[in-house]
Amino acid sequence: MYLGQRTLAGTLVLIMVLSTTMISLSVSGEKITYESYIVGNPEDVTTPTEGGLLLAGGSNDIAAAMAWMTEKSGVGDFVVIRCSGTDAYNPWIYKTVGGVDSCETIIFLDSDACWDDVVLAKIRGAEALFIAGGDQWDYVSMWKDTPVEDAIHFVMSKPAPVGGTSAGLAVLGEFSFTAENDTVESEDALMNPYNRRVCLENDFLDMPNMDSIVTDSHFVARDRMGRLVTFLARIVEDDWAQMARGIGIDEKTALGVELNGDVTLFGLCKDGTAAAYFLQTPGPPKVCEPKTPLTYEGISVYKMSIGTTFNIVSWSGEGGAEYTLSAVEGVLTSSQDGGIVY
Repeated sequence: MYLGQRTLAGTLVLIMVLSTTMISLSVSGEKITYESYIVGNPEDVTTPTEGGLLLAGGSNDIAAAMAWMTEKSGVGDFVVIRCSGTDAYNPWIYKTVGGVDSCETIIFLDSDACWDDVVLAKIRGAEALFIAGGDQWDYVSMWKDTPVEDAIHFVMSKPAPVGGTSAGLAVLGEFSFTAENDTVESEDALMNPYNRRVCLENDFLDMPNMDSIVTDSHFVARDRMGRLVTFLARIVEDDWAQMARGIGIDEKTALGVELNGDVTLFGLCKDGTAAAYFLQTPGPPKVCEPKTPLTYEGISVYKMSIGTTFNIVSWSGEGGAEYTLSAVEGVLTSSQDGGIVY
């Protein structure tokens, strides 16, 4: 074991090496601002990379989807950023998925870390960057309008692969459900589109091909179609966009999005039920007012499953189910048999 310390601009950085894992703690004043855990080569490398965006729906991660990212990293350094949780991604990505020089997890514990030169160098030096699950309000409130936001954009602009799951997925669209006032259930959102828990953001990350898009995860498992429709209604009603689009992704499902917009769907479900839903608004909602059930008719849906195609630039695909959704006085139905919405 190696235990050392160094001082950087008044910040004490403690470094421990345990076997193949190096642990760093940054202490500013009397508080720890971040923790960093790395497996593999601790020295920065630079490799040729390819751009792309990985959108994951939460629950179990998919090795094939993460390998899509590592391949684009050119056997470079893979960095995971989060505001809670552990370094559990490190051994899985480095040993099980493979194809990287190192895997490092940075856990932000305080906003001071967003201006830490060491942290920013690690993120900007990544050949692949992944935003883990957790609480998206932590990400918005801590990273927005800081050098961390700029560093994420820098990685994407190389271009190099960037991805996120669950809360990490939530912040990758032009519009985000922030969960500032906790989560919101579909029924509550549909019955009052201006429910205090329907908190949206329109000025955080700027990812390629994600204009006018809001995302949602754990989609079918937590019955989130209704709230995604409500998010779209609010975006249009509040004049953030004349036309809005939504992407809802099942658990154990991920989308690899190429820079040209082509989408590859990865799924763990043995019964082949993994799916993603692409929604587009037809215009403004008929009724979208505070304390009034939502009425919004004619929202188009494309359901992508294994063996089908989709492109988010053209917003079209082949082989998937296509139907329309309508919310009438807060009740959601569809043009599918029986009015089922999924």
